[in-house]
Amino acid sequence: MLKRLVYIYAFIVLSTVAGYGQVGGDNTYEFLNLTNSGYVAALGGYNVSIYNDNINMSYHNPAILSYGVKNNMALDYVGYLAGINYGMALYSWSPTFNKHFAGGVTYYNYGSFTEADEIGNITGTFTASEFSFPIIFSLDIDSLWTIGTTLKPILSHLEKYTSFGMALDLGVAYHSADGLLSAGITAKNIGMQITKYASEERMGLPFEIMAGISTKLEHAPLRFSLTLRHLEKYNLIHDYNGENDNHYLINSKFTDNLMRHIILGVELIPHKNFYLCGGYNYQRRQELKMENKAGNVGFSWGFGVNTSFLDVEFARATYSMAGASTHISMIIKLDKIYSRNN
Repeated sequence: MLKRLVYIYAFIVLSTVAGYGQVGGDNTYEFLNLTNSGYVAALGGYNVSIYNDNINMSYHNPAILSYGVKNNMALDYVGYLAGINYGMALYSWSPTFNKHFAGGVTYYNYGSFTEADEIGNITGTFTASEFSFPIIFSLDIDSLWTIGTTLKPILSHLEKYTSFGMALDLGVAYHSADGLLSAGITAKNIGMQITKYASEERMGLPFEIMAGISTKLEHAPLRFSLTLRHLEKYNLIHDYNGENDNHYLINSKFTDNLMRHIILGVELIPHKNFYLCGGYNYQRRQELKMENKAGNVGFSWGFGVNTSFLDVEFARATYSMAGASTHISMIIKLDKIYSRNN
């Protein structure tokens, strides 16, 4: 029965490949790809495999939502680039031991802009913001396998133009009985733009398939993660000079293209209440570094402090020589707070 359920779910995930094959720049609602969690940001920006008691992980793979985060609340804030800030509030509950829900809101504030008419006269200011409202459900198939889904209604308001959309994530997760190995696969942002901003054509959502594996060493306080992005699309190299034909890719850019799919993360966990972590996002580095100076572009780092009733996460992720994003997350364990007060 277990194998049949997993095969059926995997088929649903993989069958979306033929229908969706676009990456950044071709889609609307690109904000759905931004990372809220300080923990995930420190690991390179994306992770769908670490199975732990962290409610923020369920936003990246709904199958990771578990009984261990029952009645937890995550509050995330990100100071992004160019004055942009965004964040998420997420709350989880488990009506039964094997069924889990979470719900919340993500917001993206792009700030205030100067408004002008067609000949350049300043007429005032306007704002831009976007929201999604994730509703997450996961089901434990047995003690090792879980499946999950996230429904994300989307609201985008740019100046006087408004658009509404709907997205769906599907995920599968596995974790070993000894807790040393975990893996996951997620199909993200399956859906459509329901209402358009104006008279333009409807655009697709930033669909992608991600998979990952994480392993913790048995006799050392280390965990390593390998995450694969855009499994639905082979070529991630932008063709700036018209040279990206198949022959060029196969002979000159195979390794470069392969690495653009890979994100590496490592954690040092000397104590259950404290961790340090870092990540390397090769695609981010290649696309955003300067021609003659790369610096720390593509690298990220962070740390976390865990207590019985509150977890705090902090991360910095370098996007370019011009700046980095700062991520601060708090996870409040409401059950533990309630029990301490009674």
